[in-house]
Parts: sequence; C-alpha cells; structure tokens
Amino acid sequence: MVSEAPGDLPLQTARGPAATLDQWLTTFHLVFIALDPYTAESAWILPTATRILRVYDEADCRVALLVTCDADDARAFLGPYAKEFLTFVDPDRSVVKALDLERLPALVHLRQDRSVAGSAEGWNPRAWRDVTEGLSLAMSWSRPVLPGPRDPAPFDGSPALG
Repeated sequence: MVSEAPGDLPLQTARGPAATLDQWLTTFHLVFIALDPYTAESAWILPTATRILRVYDEADCRVALLVTCDADDARAFLGPYAKEFLTFVDPDRSVVKALDLERLPALVHLRQDRSVAGSAEGWNPRAWRDVTEGLSLAMSWSRPVLPGPRDPAPFDGSPALG
C-alpha cells in the first residue's frame, strides 16, 4: 500500500462522471472497501463491508464501495447496496494499481491530504478493527464491532490485480 495516493487519480462512479481523488477529498476523508465481484471472497465480506460503512455513513467522511468491474456488473453484484452507497467502478483496476493493493477485499482510509491513514487487505478482523479504530478516533465517532457474530472467518482474500 502506498503512503500517499496520487491526487490526479480518476475515480469513476457507477452513476455518472469521474472526478479526481483531489476533488473527492476536498471536504472529507474518503473511506472505501475495495471488492472484486468475480470472487467468492468479496461476496463473503459484502454484508460485513456494508455494516461497517453504515456506522460511518453520517460521520465527517465519505464512505464508498470500490468494485473492480464496470457499472453494470457493479449493480448486479451489489444489488441494493449500489443505491445505498457511493460506488466507484474500477474495471481496469487502475485505482487498485495506483494504491498498490495486493489483496481484495481491502479497507482503505484516505485523509484529505491524500495520505493513507489506514488500510487492511484480505479479511483479517484485527487489521480491519485497527483501521476502524483510527477512523473513529479521527472522526470522533463510534466504531463497529469487529468481528461481528455473523462475519466470516478470516481469509487471505484474492489477488488484487485479478
């Protein structure tokens, strides 16, 4: 994982135009969970991912799902979550590459200055808890319980570049 994300990195939403990372970070931190919709691992973690994002939905940060596919496949994979959450699509995995992610799913917290405040790859509840504790401290917000009673057992995830 990089220590600072490139400001000119384009983030394409599933619903409309792309904007650079700098534009998305103008007002708020950005917290997203990167998923590969073509793997079982990302399907296993989807309920956990959305539970985590709901905790921070009204905090002073943008929460999002980043899906490594086009908009149609993102909507098919996410179902109602595609309308509930800001959804970025990354069909060529350029965002995943630019951030130097190695395993998906991944939880990423970016500050307004583009520095990486925290990240966790694969599903390691302790690592994800560390990221959410840092986010909760930064936002003066409550934190999700990790792991939750219905969360999957830890797993390494799938290769981020496919």
